[in-house]
Amino acid sequence: MPKLKGFASLAALPEEPISDKISRKIAAGDREMIVWWSMKAGAHANAHKHPHEQIAYMLKGKMEFRLGDERRSCGPSDVVVIPGGVEREAFFPEDTEVIDVFAPPREDFLAGGLPDYMKVK
Repeated sequence: MPKLKGFASLAALPEEPISDKISRKIAAGDREMIVWWSMKAGAHANAHKHPHEQIAYMLKGKMEFRLGDERRSCGPSDVVVIPGGVEREAFFPEDTEVIDVFAPPREDFLAGGLPDYMKVK
């Protein structure tokens, strides 16, 4: 996925299937990245951490989220601000859409493919 400059349309961004339950669309600049996630019921992002700061915004559905030692059930309009280096994990008991903003951009996402923490263990 190349970095973008100027104008774009969400509808025109390619949708990347990550697994049978997860897909995403990405727009990235030089210093930040936004990711639109579609999660099917039963999707799981295994425990992981990375150096990127992350802000998650819930569009629809439900996310059972662990940030460090704190657990919350998140729904539409909820926001989670996640410092870099803090372990997190998410379960999606129903179809869910989430927007994530990362700074700096995640090079592993730009390279495409399934992140290690989303692989079935």
